[in-house]
Amino acid sequence: MPSYANRYISSLTRETYALILAGGRGSRLHELTDWRAKPAVYFGGKHRIIDFPLSNCINSGIRRVGIATQYKSHSLIRHVNRAWGHFKKELGESVEILPASQRYGDEWYCGTADAVFQNMDIIRHELPKYVMILSGDHVYCMDYGGLLAKHVETGADMTVCCIEVPCEEAADTFGVMTVDESNRVRRFDEKPAAPTSVPGKPGTCLASMGNYIFNTEFLFEQLKKDAETEGSGRDFGHDIIPAIIEEHNVFAYPFRDSNTDGQPYWRDVGTLDSFWEANMELVMPEPQLDLYDPKWPIWTYQEQLPPAKFIFDDDDRRGMAVDSTVSGGCIISGSLVRKSLLFSNVYVHSFCEIQESVILPGAKIQRNCRIRRAIIDRNCEIPAGLEIGYDHKADKENGFRVSKKGIVLVTRDMLNELAKKLKQQEQDNKRLA
Repeated sequence: MPSYANRYISSLTRETYALILAGGRGSRLHELTDWRAKPAVYFGGKHRIIDFPLSNCINSGIRRVGIATQYKSHSLIRHVNRAWGHFKKELGESVEILPASQRYGDEWYCGTADAVFQNMDIIRHELPKYVMILSGDHVYCMDYGGLLAKHVETGADMTVCCIEVPCEEAADTFGVMTVDESNRVRRFDEKPAAPTSVPGKPGTCLASMGNYIFNTEFLFEQLKKDAETEGSGRDFGHDIIPAIIEEHNVFAYPFRDSNTDGQPYWRDVGTLDSFWEANMELVMPEPQLDLYDPKWPIWTYQEQLPPAKFIFDDDDRRGMAVDSTVSGGCIISGSLVRKSLLFSNVYVHSFCEIQESVILPGAKIQRNCRIRRAIIDRNCEIPAGLEIGYDHKADKENGFRVSKKGIVLVTRDMLNELAKKLKQQEQDNKRLA
């Protein structure tokens, strides 16, 4: 028989509607988000970032989910339809796309709060007791059941999910909650230069994860009030939270590891460096994010692909991968892949060496290439003999982007421009000859 606590949480999750905000542009990822929204960015060999909050919802028992989309959402919508379109409305479950459609005016989504406001009629139709607002662009595994239970137990009107981070790390980066001993929010500061420490934990602050729970009617009241407030930025962090913490019960919920009560895995992969680092963590022998955990699977869309293949076993031409993750459909033909993560259908031709790199789906690496500390975008074809990541001056001259920490991003558009440049140089050399 299931325990009372499990049945209690199960009841709460059935009464909850989750809205994932997935319209983020992800401008700090530069060309990696030129043609896709940040939640649609690939991660971890098979997944996209949106799969993590969606999987958290389903694994937590929350099966009514809306996804608010806006910026360049085609690939995101296509992925969600393929991976998450099998839920049956008649069974009380659904994953629905909610594109910006000017339901309450002439504007597109103008902020996080406005994205919820413009979908109030859809949420109301679901008749939820609680509404969970989730960021669609973070990588983590979390059971939302405990968060819901704490929201109800404290009598909160709103609960803000937070993660404990060092104050110096949060400074100028995260929205920070100032709380009392009971974790009631007393102040909210957006990216403060000097964050306030958690009571009893000097040097540690509570940074907002962008995840919130509201009592439904309270949420609707505040959204309507905010929509009528002149000059509002229509944002939860900037506008809603500061406006309600004085007169209403707003609590912070510190996200902790349920087994160790320590710091759980949570990554904001919003820059090229953080994206590369988070993917590189996965090729470690025992990564903190366990994608192999059968008790908390990360669901996604997967093509029917053949197994990865490693061919040739000559001394000067051996296909092998060491300390790496290689997905289905890949062929490593007489090349060495070391400490790298290859997504599906990557073809590495002979005599190449790839180190500490993230290779997105469908990329082809022609012969005699050397690639180090790089991100190779989807369907790129790296020309034979090209070196990437060994000489950053040459990388920049080739039109590639080099991050602050020396990670090189290569996209198809960059390679097309490089091909035009090399062709023009060849023509110029013929004329001079």
